[in-house]
Amino acid sequence: MTSKSNITGKNSYDITFVGHMCYDEITPFRGETRVSPGSAVLCGAMVAARIGKKVAAVVKMSPKDEEIIAPMKENGIDVYLIPGKETTYSKVIHPVADVDIRRLILEKSAGMIRIDEMPGVQTRFMHLAGISDTEFDMDLILKLKKKGYDLSADMQSFVRQVNPVTKEITFGDVPAKKEIAGILNKVKMDVVEAKVLTGTDDLEKAAIIFEGWGCPEIVITQAEGVLARVNGKTYYEKFSNRSSVGRTGRGDTTFAAYLARRMDHGPEESLKFAAALVSIKMESPGPFDGTLEDVLQRMKERH
Repeated sequence: MTSKSNITGKNSYDITFVGHMCYDEITPFRGETRVSPGSAVLCGAMVAARIGKKVAAVVKMSPKDEEIIAPMKENGIDVYLIPGKETTYSKVIHPVADVDIRRLILEKSAGMIRIDEMPGVQTRFMHLAGISDTEFDMDLILKLKKKGYDLSADMQSFVRQVNPVTKEITFGDVPAKKEIAGILNKVKMDVVEAKVLTGTDDLEKAAIIFEGWGCPEIVITQAEGVLARVNGKTYYEKFSNRSSVGRTGRGDTTFAAYLARRMDHGPEESLKFAAALVSIKMESPGPFDGTLEDVLQRMKERH
């Protein structure tokens, strides 16, 4: 059964993030290993809440680890907890100085999220924010779309494939990618995932290919910046971060910021906003902890 934490008022939201809550064990290049709560849901939900949106998070995890959702609740996010046998545990190892080269291991997984576990929320946008292929299947995607949600997904939820024996994550093509693209209203990926899916690391070419499969709005991140392709037009914005110590969560943060701003702004403005916000986030570890004013100031100064 799905339980609710910190639910107040009507269950109607600007954005609902769906996926696993997890522990991230991060080992920087020549740095000290640290473990902290993480996930695409956490990164995304915290962004949207801190810039003033009404946010829900639907998370599958073990109830015994419920303390790790406290930061979301403290930031006014309504958390719907789907009980799992265990909480997902992810290892991120940086073997070289390039922060985009990472070894990923999923030691534990809370398991697939089923449609009958989903709470009945009213939401402007619903984003499937997974970190591996152990969270969502086609049945869930099709049934959520049938319910009428404006649905987006992170393609890492399908491209990151967990070896059932070694637990190592490798990046692989997705046989159902064209079907998924045709269902989604918006999609997020990074340059590595884009190349796996489309065969090219040219951001615009990859976005055009995805657009051809039926998705009208595509956001792709890379180390230098972020591209959006919206209804046949391409936009690009460079990042302005002064360091990359907060690299983990870059794509999740970028897309959440874009999605939140996109509710009442055009794609070009939303992309500038997202680039400014994630640039601030990358300058310190952990989820974005700034304010809307911080982002608007960074936009004014650097974007």
